[in-house]
Amino acid sequence: MLLGTLLILLLGGAVPASAHAALRASDPEEGSVVKAAPTHITLTFTESVGLLEDSFRVYGPDNRRVHMEEPAHAAGAADTARAELPRDLGEGTYTVAWRVVSADSHPVSGAFTFSVGKPSPTPPAAPADHAEHPVTKSLYDTGRYLAYIAAALLIGTAAFAALCRPPDTAPLRAPLLFGWWTLLVTTAALLVLRAPYERGTSPATALDLSSFPGTLTGRPGLALLTRLALLLTAALLVPLLRRRSPSTRLTAGVALSLGLALTWASAEHASAGIQVPVAMTSSVLHLLAMAAWLGGLTALLLTLHRAKTPPPYPTVARFSRLAFASVTVLVVTGAYQSWRGLGSWSALTGTTYGRTLTVKLAATVFLLLAAALSRRWTALPARPAPAEERVPALVGSAGPPPEPRTTTVTTATAEPEALHRRALRRSVLAEVVVAVAVLLVTTVLTGTLPSRAEAEAAKAPEPQVAGLPGAEAFTVPYDTGTPGGSGTVQLQMDPGRVGENGLQAVVFGPQGALTFVPEVRVSFTLPSKDVGPIDAKLTDRGGYWATSDLTLPLEGTWTMKLTVRVSDIDQITESRQVDITR
Repeated sequence: MLLGTLLILLLGGAVPASAHAALRASDPEEGSVVKAAPTHITLTFTESVGLLEDSFRVYGPDNRRVHMEEPAHAAGAADTARAELPRDLGEGTYTVAWRVVSADSHPVSGAFTFSVGKPSPTPPAAPADHAEHPVTKSLYDTGRYLAYIAAALLIGTAAFAALCRPPDTAPLRAPLLFGWWTLLVTTAALLVLRAPYERGTSPATALDLSSFPGTLTGRPGLALLTRLALLLTAALLVPLLRRRSPSTRLTAGVALSLGLALTWASAEHASAGIQVPVAMTSSVLHLLAMAAWLGGLTALLLTLHRAKTPPPYPTVARFSRLAFASVTVLVVTGAYQSWRGLGSWSALTGTTYGRTLTVKLAATVFLLLAAALSRRWTALPARPAPAEERVPALVGSAGPPPEPRTTTVTTATAEPEALHRRALRRSVLAEVVVAVAVLLVTTVLTGTLPSRAEAEAAKAPEPQVAGLPGAEAFTVPYDTGTPGGSGTVQLQMDPGRVGENGLQAVVFGPQGALTFVPEVRVSFTLPSKDVGPIDAKLTDRGGYWATSDLTLPLEGTWTMKLTVRVSDIDQITESRQVDITR
């Protein structure tokens, strides 16, 4: 059952993971026009970030890349990245394309423009090579999912064997080996894919040796290296611990499990944001409780089906108590992590993180119902041995008294044991199926921008055009209701007055990264004068859309209609009011 689920995950593809750090502010500000050329580019994020060699790429008005110094963190601010600019920047519009790595290991990228002196007729386009590579991202996300499942199987099976003490442990060897090997292979694969995942390049660049030093010294790389070391240590200790006392083996198992759990907590949500020490402790306990419950369920199911000696009632009862304790820990830590990630009740339905969390909660309720059914069967007392009655035999009326004889009559006094075991098997199988679904949703949740961080990013001021009173700047959100069909369009109209105008539109995807769409249309209508619609006739300029000959003949409040087509059949139209003066 578990193997089939793993194949489904592999063949079905991975759900995209959204980046977790969001841009809070920039200096120069997005869309601003500064009088003098800035000496630095400074970006501030909602959490601490890691930097790449080319985290910042700046393109000048001539669409050529501007040479910059290597970026670094601002003094004492791990959430602020800074890079020095040349001192001879000329007049015009510059595009800044950036890519950093969140403290929770996910890369995040985006782009914005600023102008020196006055805007260029058309801003330079950010290159596409800063976007995520779909194959690399898919492979990396699949590796993360398999690593979660393997950890649950490895830790949970070991916990079941040590704490529930089944008389026949032979069926548990296969899941232990499968969990160890899968976790080892996926961890090694994640380490190799880490550099192209961070840089947004193809898997073919995974073996580029020049990128390994940076990967191995970053927090995510160190966490993966530590996980590899723990797995190899566990393989070496197993033969040595076989002759040790059960308490020694249990202590070693707990230490290794804690170490493995810390490799996740130190490189994901818990490592960034508020209350980091408490969050990391909660994350470790949450992962261990999840593994003990879900991995233990798989171990129990295999024991019920494959053990030569059926598990006695005490073994099943011990697992029932272990599962109850695990669920208690999951409820407490899950409630804390939900509060930490959401930030408000409205985020539960108003954000992607909240909606994914709602799905997880609903699946968990089903899992608890299945667990309650299993506890009902495990709570039934063991069937007593058949009762035997000693019935005296009939004695004849003649002859000497015979030797006393009795006849044994067996009476069924309890439910048949086979029926009890079949019912328990079915309920545990239902738990395993729902548990795999919960684990899948959990891995998706770890790849989704927390609502609290999203709210912090939303507090950033809207882009303004400073020093050019007649210019107009807009940020228009769009959402076609299809996967990947949401984002924002940044428009700039120069000078925003009666007569000839220039119009530029840059499209950004769901995570703030520059994206490319088949078509962008903009038209203007002046209802008070019954003028329009006037088509701006935007053309694709290699990553952005622009025109330099939009003529608006009259002053007044014009209605601008923006249409974004994201596929052959999906498009959305948004409207904005634009004041045009003389």
